[in-house]
Amino acid sequence: MAETGRLTWAPVRRAWGDPVTRLRIAIVLTVLVVWEAVAASGLLYRDVVPSLRAIAGALAKLLSNPEYYWHLAVTAGEVATGLLIGGLSGLVVGLILGANRVLSRSYEPLLYYLGPTPKIIFFPIMIMWFGVGAGSKVAMGAISCFFPIALSAAAGMRQIEEVYIRVGRSFRANTWQMAIKIYLPAMRHPVINGVRLGLGVAIIGTLLAETKLSNRGLGFLVIQAYSLFDMPRMYAMLIVLFVLAIGANALIGRVGRLDRLPTR
Repeated sequence: MAETGRLTWAPVRRAWGDPVTRLRIAIVLTVLVVWEAVAASGLLYRDVVPSLRAIAGALAKLLSNPEYYWHLAVTAGEVATGLLIGGLSGLVVGLILGANRVLSRSYEPLLYYLGPTPKIIFFPIMIMWFGVGAGSKVAMGAISCFFPIALSAAAGMRQIEEVYIRVGRSFRANTWQMAIKIYLPAMRHPVINGVRLGLGVAIIGTLLAETKLSNRGLGFLVIQAYSLFDMPRMYAMLIVLFVLAIGANALIGRVGRLDRLPTR
């Protein structure tokens, strides 16, 4: 039993003894202490930096409100739809550019130039094309995530070893079979990294669109709290968004590491 106890507690002790873990905990605690000190000092205008207690109270009230989950579902649906449309489009474009050197040299630089451009400048066009409803928000999410996924897919295509392509051609695989059986499995990790980047910018694009012209969604709730100067509620919603984004990103990263798990 004693040996079992040592085996059980050893990984936990190593985790807490890891200097990286200790540094992360120290950074989080330092930020919380500094935040509370600034809130208590009164150096800034009232409630610009609310106390941690006020934020915790607003967070509890927010999570107990059923209406909040309806707005959360709206934003999640818009982000997921935008990621699906933009991701599939980016994947197809990346495969085409990575497989054709002439097209890559002609069009890929345009993706590099347009990729860093703030996508919010396209929002008026999205409104004219798709209206003021969910369509324009989905379009913003799609156009935001398209570029990192397309560029990652194109780079992944160029990293595929030539032997895999020759094997596929030796079996007389058609274009669809080559894409499904050869290209995508071989470029899995670059695509996963592109999706992780795309998810982040899709969330940003959708939330920005919701703050500009919408009456539903998390972006609308954030800008509403800001307009009413309800800072504890605003920070509470930002914390929830932060946690959800981290969770979704971690889930996608875990999917990309499934092939590294030991098999029995």
